[in-house]
Amino acid sequence: MKFKYVLLVSTTLLASASAETLHYSINWPSGLSLGEATLRSDRTAEGTGSATSWDFELTLDASVPGFAIRDQYTSTANPDFCSWQLDKKTARGARMSEERVIFDPNKNTATRETVRGTQIAGTSQLSVPLCARDALTLLQFVRRELAQGRLPSQQPAILGAAYQVHLEYLGTTAIRLGSQQMDTDRFRTSIKGPASDLTLEMFFMRDAVRTPVMMKIPLSLATFTVELIP
Repeated sequence: MKFKYVLLVSTTLLASASAETLHYSINWPSGLSLGEATLRSDRTAEGTGSATSWDFELTLDASVPGFAIRDQYTSTANPDFCSWQLDKKTARGARMSEERVIFDPNKNTATRETVRGTQIAGTSQLSVPLCARDALTLLQFVRRELAQGRLPSQQPAILGAAYQVHLEYLGTTAIRLGSQQMDTDRFRTSIKGPASDLTLEMFFMRDAVRTPVMMKIPLSLATFTVELIP
């Protein structure tokens, strides 16, 4: 089985130095693509003899008639998938925004900075757990837990605000990607924030690294599908 991604591992992605790039298509219910997303992860060492860290990035380029979406999210985390920093740049049509979230485990806080150009336009603080996780880091933490046979407990994902994330295992489901069919583990994922309540479905390949292969996202416009590109 071959997929359009780079995966370098000695045993598993979550247990050794590795780099990974996954490409996804974002589709209308009809199957017509409205854009693509790329998810990257890398485990690096800051210097000789120093502890390793995780670097994650998600880029999104999609559009509907008359409206383009171009987002970039980058985060860094320690070896235990506890976040250090999250950077977020979004462009929704002509509207652009940029912000940074800095995690301080010594104070159990996350400081959100709104950026305009090279200046900090505003700051706010959020109380977070000792090992807080941004949305990108939480996804990779979930993969590690599933790879080790554990279902992660409900916990917050930090993406500006705190969103409570709860996974419910729905069993093994066969899905088709292109001309290939595979068995996946299917999860109902509930995401609740200060002003939002979303339930989506996530499908993980039953491989050693629990590759996320599909996501179904119900929105007011339609239910969109995010699929790994074969």
